[in-house]
Amino acid sequence: MRTLARRSRGAGPLALVAALLGLLLLLAPAASAAGGLDDAASTLKQGKVYVDPAMTGRFSQSQADALTEKIKKADKPIFVAVVPASQAYGAQTVFKDLRTKVGIDGAYAIWRGDQFAAHADRGAMANGSAERIAGAAFRSHGGDIDATLNDFVDTAAPQAKGSGVDSSTSIAWVVIPVALLALAGAGVFLLFRRAKKRKEEQARAELEQLRRVVDEDITAFGEELDRLDFSPGAADADDTQRADYTHALDSYEKAKRLMDEAKRPDDVRPVTEALEDGRFALATLAARRDARPLPERRPPCFMDPRHGPSVKDVDWAPAGGAARTVPVCQADADRLAAGLDPVVRTVDTDHGPQPYWNAGPAYGPWAGGYFGGFGGGLLPGLLVGTALGSMISSPAYAAAPMGGHGYQDQYEGGDYTGADFNASDFSGGFSDSGSGFGGGDFGGGGDFGGGDW
Repeated sequence: MRTLARRSRGAGPLALVAALLGLLLLLAPAASAAGGLDDAASTLKQGKVYVDPAMTGRFSQSQADALTEKIKKADKPIFVAVVPASQAYGAQTVFKDLRTKVGIDGAYAIWRGDQFAAHADRGAMANGSAERIAGAAFRSHGGDIDATLNDFVDTAAPQAKGSGVDSSTSIAWVVIPVALLALAGAGVFLLFRRAKKRKEEQARAELEQLRRVVDEDITAFGEELDRLDFSPGAADADDTQRADYTHALDSYEKAKRLMDEAKRPDDVRPVTEALEDGRFALATLAARRDARPLPERRPPCFMDPRHGPSVKDVDWAPAGGAARTVPVCQADADRLAAGLDPVVRTVDTDHGPQPYWNAGPAYGPWAGGYFGGFGGGLLPGLLVGTALGSMISSPAYAAAPMGGHGYQDQYEGGDYTGADFNASDFSGGFSDSGSGFGGGDFGGGGDFGGGDW
């Protein structure tokens, strides 16, 4: 009897909430079969691809269902709508209107009439990525809606951040305005708890991803210390050399301790700061022992911070990117001067080994520890045009304290933000000057003439 009583008390609130939501669903007006922004937003909030009734002759419901299933399996915040070129979906306002009504951070792709474009919140994709992917997909398939949309989703899904919208939560978004009147504080609490749990889970996954890379860095530094032919008690060792050596050892121990204590990705930053400091101490020790001028305090080698402090700046461009001036070690400078490729630090990703600057936003704290102490503008300049550079140069990251939470405290793809979003993220979609579907920077996917490509 006690067990039944406890179950009844536990089930009571859940049953009440379920009954209330069921009543609200019955009272809520049915979605109009005539289409329109409200119908589109309601469908997108359920994680489904929306097709206006006027477009079913060109993109069938079965094709929409198949694409919906693909997005669901990818579990990424990607929203796709197929609509006619009508006043119901204003050429210059449709992106902003749909994003406002759906209210979820994500990548929004819209086929309107005979045109196709996509824009994304920075919490969901790197700035400009959605536009470029949409443009490439549109130009590849000669007006085939199904092929274009599938191409877009296939390419965008691996690059999108955050989680998708499942059917269990989509019902809540449909009735949130009414449900909040009854559930009030309970609904708000559950909403923020879900968002917090998602952020915590992502932070743990990113920390483990970083841990493997940082452990490699710490091990490499420890091996350098083991190979060092220096004895503090040797007759030719002086106090300055012993101080450099002790500094390097202390940095090594500090890096190990901080990594053991790390609880979130941003805790990695002081670890790589300690490693950078320790390697400079070793470079100083080597100069003293060889009676050479002491090295200038410079950033680590951009190609791989494990190479130690850089010795010069060279002009270099990553594959597919714009040229920029980067600090390099002597070995990489010699390789570049000889026309050879530098030795670049790669890390494991879901898509195979990638240079660290293309491995995702999780590596922001890792790179920040190595390069962030050499001027606030150095790191964004080094990484311009890369996936990591897009995140670091965003206003949200730049405004965060150097030792604070950084991007982890910002909205991510899949978070519910309502109308609180940065309309400029959807570049080219809302301007009154004729951009977006109505103007010259569209032929499918936006303006691809500039930038870092």
